[in-house]
This record gives sequence, C-alpha cells and structure tokens, in this order.
Amino acid sequence: MSLSLSSRIALLSAAVLVAACGGGGGDGGGSPLPPPPPPPAGSFQVSGQVRVADNTLVDSDVNDVNAAYAPNDSVAAAQAVPNPVSLAGYVNVAGQGPSGRSRVPGDRDDYFRVDAVAGQTVSLIVGDPLAGDIDLFLHDENGVEIDSSEDTGRFESVPIPSTGRYYVRAHAFAGASSYVLAIGQATAAGAAASTLRRSAEFVPGEVVVRWREPAQVLQAGKRSAASALSVHALSKVAGATEGDWLVSLDNPRSLLALSGSSRRGAQAASGALSATDMKTATLQAIKRLRADPAVLYAEPNYIRHRMAVPSDQYYNLQWHYPLINLPAAWDITTGSNSVIVAVIDTGVLLGHPDLAGKLVAGYDFITDIGNANDGNGPDANPDDPGDNATPNGSSFHGTHVAGTIAASSNTTRGVAGVAWGARIMPLRVLGTRGGTSFDITQAVRYAARLPNSSGTLPAQRADIMNLSLGGTGSSQAEQNAYNEARAQGVIIVAAAGNDGNAVLNYPASYDGVISVSAVGIRKTLASYSNFGSRVDVAAPGGDSGDVNGDGYTDLVLSTHGDDSSGSVVFNYGFQAGTSMATPHVAGVLALMKSVNASLTPDDIDRLLAAGRLTTELGAPGRDDQFGHGLIDALRAVQAAQNGTDPTPPLLVATPGTLNFTPATTSQTLVLSNNGSQALTVTAVNVTPGTNWLTVTPPAAPNGLGTYTVTVNRTGLTPGAYNASIEFVSTANTVSVPVVLQVTAGGGTGPSPNLGELYILLVDPDTMTGVDQVRARATGGVYNFQFTGVAAGTYILVAGSDPDNDDVLCNVGEACGAYLTLDEPVRVTVNANRSGLNFSAGYVTSIGAQGLGSGSWNPLARSPSAGGGKRLRGSTP
Repeated sequence: MSLSLSSRIALLSAAVLVAACGGGGGDGGGSPLPPPPPPPAGSFQVSGQVRVADNTLVDSDVNDVNAAYAPNDSVAAAQAVPNPVSLAGYVNVAGQGPSGRSRVPGDRDDYFRVDAVAGQTVSLIVGDPLAGDIDLFLHDENGVEIDSSEDTGRFESVPIPSTGRYYVRAHAFAGASSYVLAIGQATAAGAAASTLRRSAEFVPGEVVVRWREPAQVLQAGKRSAASALSVHALSKVAGATEGDWLVSLDNPRSLLALSGSSRRGAQAASGALSATDMKTATLQAIKRLRADPAVLYAEPNYIRHRMAVPSDQYYNLQWHYPLINLPAAWDITTGSNSVIVAVIDTGVLLGHPDLAGKLVAGYDFITDIGNANDGNGPDANPDDPGDNATPNGSSFHGTHVAGTIAASSNTTRGVAGVAWGARIMPLRVLGTRGGTSFDITQAVRYAARLPNSSGTLPAQRADIMNLSLGGTGSSQAEQNAYNEARAQGVIIVAAAGNDGNAVLNYPASYDGVISVSAVGIRKTLASYSNFGSRVDVAAPGGDSGDVNGDGYTDLVLSTHGDDSSGSVVFNYGFQAGTSMATPHVAGVLALMKSVNASLTPDDIDRLLAAGRLTTELGAPGRDDQFGHGLIDALRAVQAAQNGTDPTPPLLVATPGTLNFTPATTSQTLVLSNNGSQALTVTAVNVTPGTNWLTVTPPAAPNGLGTYTVTVNRTGLTPGAYNASIEFVSTANTVSVPVVLQVTAGGGTGPSPNLGELYILLVDPDTMTGVDQVRARATGGVYNFQFTGVAAGTYILVAGSDPDNDDVLCNVGEACGAYLTLDEPVRVTVNANRSGLNFSAGYVTSIGAQGLGSGSWNPLARSPSAGGGKRLRGSTP
C-alpha cells in the first residue's frame, strides 16, 4: 500500500503504552461501564465501528479475563463452527502462560465441531512457537481420532478425508500460546507445510537424525551420540558417523504415552502396537529429538514415489496470481535474470531464504541517521533493520514487495514471485519516519544509472522501478528525476494510495509514472484504494473477507519478517494495499522485458492504452477506478513477444470457488474472456446432479458476464455438501467447486466475532496512549466511543488479547487500524468525530524460519491498574 510520508512519520518506533483512562466509553456487548463524568470544555467525542469479516470466530474459553466464557474442552462440549472459518484461540498447560483465567488450571484442549467435505484442509498457525507447542488432531463424527499434525514449529495441518461431520482439536503439548485455526478449501500450505503429520507416508518406528557433534555430544555433560540415543529410547540402525543416522524406537509404548493423542491408552494393551500407534510414537520421538540441542535435525523416514512436481509450499494461498492470468504466462516465461527491478522502499531483508540469489547490489540512501534506525547514514547496505511502523511490529514493507516481484519459486518452500527469474535491486529510502523527496530521487537516479548523492553507479541500471510509497504534494525536483529515469529507458510503477479517495498521490500521479489501483478477489475496487484521473491500471491488492473459503483473509501473501521478539525471524505474511498491487504490475513488466528486452516506456504506454496488457473492468475503455483495466500477465507477455493481436481466447471464472455459509443463499461469479479472440459459453453443468444448486446465466448471447448461483436448503439434513459448476466454452472448460453448509433448524450460524476487543486512541507524534475502551461484537460489528477527547491528532488501533498478556496485535490475535492496518491514517479531532469505521482480522504469519521449542518468557505487563494494553513490539 502507498506509504504516505505523513502517515509514515506518524508511526515512530518509540514505545507504545496505552493506559485505560476513566470515562472512555463502555463494553459494547456486556454490562456498561459507569457513566463518564461530564467532558471538560473544548473536548470531543470520537466514535465509529470495527467490522469483522464473515466466517470469523473466536475460541469460547480464552485466557482473557474480560472475554465471554464457555468451556469447549471435550467432544461433548465442542464449539460449533461454520465452514469456512478463521478462528483465534488459546491453549495452555497448567501453570504455563500469562496470568489469567486458565493459567493455574490449564486449558490443554479446544474442541470444534464442523461439517466438512472431502479435500478441504484444517490448518493451525501457532502464535508463538517459542512459548508453546500446539498440535492439531482430527476426530470423526464418533469422536474417534483419525489423524494428527504434531510438528514443533508454527504450522500444523490435516486434510479432510471424506465428506461428513468432524471434531477438530487444538492441543497444548507444551507451554502456552494463542493460535489461528482455519478450515476451508485445500491449499498448498495444507498439503505440504506440516511435516509431522500422522497421515503422511513414512516408515513407522524409524527416524532420520543428524547430530551437531556425533563423536562427542554436548548435553548434560559430554557423552557419545549412542548414549544420547538411549536417553531418547532409540537405537542406531545405519548411517555414517558424520552423516545422517537411521534410528529405531526401542520403547514405543513409553513414547506413545507422551502424545496428546487419545490413542495413548493403547500403550497398556498387550501384543504389537498398530501401525497408527507406531506412527504416533515415531512423531513423539522426533519431538523429543528436536528439543535436544545436540540434534541438528530429526525427521520421519519418508516413503517416496515417482510423481512429485516441485511447487512452492504456500502458492495456493496466493489467489492473486490466477486472478491476473499468471500461470498461463509462466508457460511462456518465468522471467530472465538479465531483467532488474529496483524496489525503492524500506530496504530488503537480505537474508530471507526466498530472496537468496535474487538480489543485485543496492544502496541505503537515508540521510537522517535518526530516521535510518541502523546507526549510520547512507551506505552500501540496504538491509532492512525494521521500523516498528505498524501496530503488529516492523512493516518489512520492501521485503513483501520484493517477494511479490521475484521470490524464488518452484523450490517447494515459501511463496512464488510474479517474475521469479528476474532480480531485485534493493534501494532503502524509508525509515522509521518515512522518507524524504531528496533521498527518494537519489535512489531513482541510482537505479537509472544517473549521477546521484552516493557517488556510485550500479553495474547495470534497473529496467523497472517499483515505488510502493507516496504522499500528497507535487515536486518539480521529483518530476525531473522521473523524466530523466524514463529517458534512460526505465519503466516506473507507483502505488495510487490508500485513502479511498481521488486525491492525487505522488509519485503515482507524475507524468511518465504508471499509477496502480488495487482490487480484491472479486475484481472490484478495494475499499481503501485511491482512484481518479491519474490511475492507469489495476492489480490485486487484497481486501477483507474470505471469498474463496480457504480459511484465510483474502490479502496478498509474500515474503516477510517478524522482529517482535527482538531479533528478526524470516517468514511469510499477508498484507493489503496499493503497495501490494504495484509489484504485481512491476513483475508482469519484468516478464514482458524478459521476452522483449527492447521494450521502452513509450511502448508500454501505447500497449496499455490500447488495452493490450489488461482485462477490461468497469466502464468500457479507461475509467477512474481501474484505469485501462486489470493487469493480465498472459496478454502482456503475448503482446511483448511479437506484438500480434488477437490473443487466444481463455475462459476464466472469478472467484474460483464458492462457499455458502449458513447465512448465505446467493452469490455471484463472473465469467470473462482473458484473450481477445471471441469465445462462447456453450454449456453449464452441475456435477454431481443436484436440486439444491441453481445457476442463472447473464443475458449476454456469448454467455460471458455475471452468473447468479443460488442454493436451496429445503429438505436437506444438517451437514456439508459439495458440487462443481462446469462452464464449457468454445475455448476451454472451467470448473468452480461449491461448498454448502446446512445447520439444524435452518439457523444462520454464529455471527462474526473476534472476542473481546480493545480500541486504543494513540497520540501519533509521541506514540503515547490517550485512552482505551473495550467492546463486544453485535452482529459482527463493534461499536466504540471515546468521550472527553482533547483537540489534536490521533490514530485508532483495535486488537484482542486472548492470552491476556496485555500486548495487542501478536500473531494469533485480532488487529486492525483506521483506515488500514499497514498504514494507519491520522485522525484530526477539532470537533466531534463519528463514522470512523474500519476492519480488524487475525494476525497470521506462516513459514517462520528458525523457530524451535522454548519456555514462556513473561512479558512485562502494563502498570495501569485499569488493565491498559500495549502494542506488539513496544516496551512498557
């Protein structure tokens, strides 16, 4: 999203401590607080709503002492949830975790009842793997355990084997942690991310292990690796001393007893253990080995077959790539390493594994040492030291942008980049207080291989510049820099802005710069996206909601980092904004340059104006929301290849899946032609044949346009149902999976709910707390009001605290800010302010590197007797 200088300046890296002040409003869903005293003269009211996406719920027995409470610790007390669902919870071993409702007695198990269909996935993201080890179990409709995921990191997942009713259990194996549970359409993450899944194919009773020091293992004094194995009830079977060892279980029954599995009672049975029990015991052995500091790694002895095709672990969560026809473009090119994209941003986490080998030499242009946060001024190190610029930690904005453009792909790890064969030139211009015109223009000049303040030039100029930043107010010096860069042949792309209005943002609105607006998964303008006469093209930026039903909010997933613990952990994060849309366009341009290196900025302008690079959205021709349309990777690459038109026809359905929750009876999907040659939809088939699903076509004779899909639950018993809508055209056939939920009595299911929500009013200049109120949801909406607010400028942040540690916006907790979380907007109060509405959702971070086991380290709690909360990454 566009990082306006004014907004970035507001987000200082100083500590955030918000104390609860008297007279700050009431509990929106519970008993009201005492009425506030009359406000002093010259003070005002600030009010609004925090909105929650459909299918978002909260565990009913979290540790927060203010939250509503209903135990869900058994199959009999299981909490019913819809499908799809995104749900935050908390579990802990007795005596572990922050003080609160469950600290002393413990809350080791949360059970959830769900109706699911074959092929769906249940996944769980652990909020803090250093504080707690949470395992995931799947039980059938009779409560019998049928699968588990017992890894030691951040991600767990299990597949739904067949259509029916299931019980899902989150189990605290050790420590305490919040978590996010997602149930929905199958994803690559669900298929590959959890390595310790009982249903995976591996040899029961065998483990592959490597020691750090095989000859002399240092743990509880020096001893041999063989004696260390005996501690873990294992014996060596094969392997060289300095290499991998194959080991076997000596006493699987004792290991089985350690599991949170309901099958652990099998240890008392006589005779041989079943293969399932042996696999459970094997996973427990691996857990124990991974906790041993003498072990470099421990893994199952997997069984492999001829068939595997490499794929990135989380690619299927990147819904935004099929939206712009990328897979078809990749059949032509995945990018050339001779093409360089300059990312002018916060710098890049140079050590991120998904960016390894993707970076050319860059530069740090931040002149102000106080803003740089790295202890020095301009230098040749563009590594991002963090900026603590968002309510949930440092933004690592440039890393997210760089990953979308060119993250390493087909590595079986992480995410995919748009042009994964291209390279990134990281140029650092944004610090803890944003960036200045001078620093940014010097980076622009450097990228174009023009004289600049660094006194150096890159070996090769950039082909494309990505500027996911901006602000109001034009500058002749900036326009001159972009003119000169363009004259060198550099194509320049910038974010239109995230204020949800038509106010011009720069550099996106300069002549010669391609301005990018953002759309969500339905190809409609995102709620935050700027629009107007200077917008040239649209691209996926994400928005609230879970339209495709994969259990995750439809934001853009890319490379990221987490520094809330004090050191940076490389991971993958979801963000939204025109900042996220812009690198999609930059990446497609890199694909174009990969097949036609002679393309100039003028060529791109002509092709864009002719509609050759886009799919039409909105009014025919150019419009103020989408410019010339949604970027289309296939059309763009084909246009670059030989300039011939028309392009082959291709039928595309958006969205690619439909999920009917209990409250939903009708949805729409759009069929479009992503080529320029004509096609006609010749048939619409529902398979298997069913009378609960009706598809109503548009009036267009070619069958393209908006289809209405309606479900009828009359006569259906409670449960989950699935079908597919097959659209046959003269070009190709597209199948759209449909999932239907039916509840008892025809109910609509639970309303969206994030649990107890704390809304903070923060002074953005000093980052000190001004006031705090809390609220509960009514119909998926939290109403809040501050009274007695002095005239001034503030930011609004909302978050939940399921672990009761008084720190908001941790992974596994709800978080939101007005107007967007990644770029909170300042609110000027000089009169009563109302209608300050924004969304909140769960903070998710997946694929973190370097996480292991550990014990809970209590965070310092707020000194406020009123129970004040502080933001993640701040110090009390």
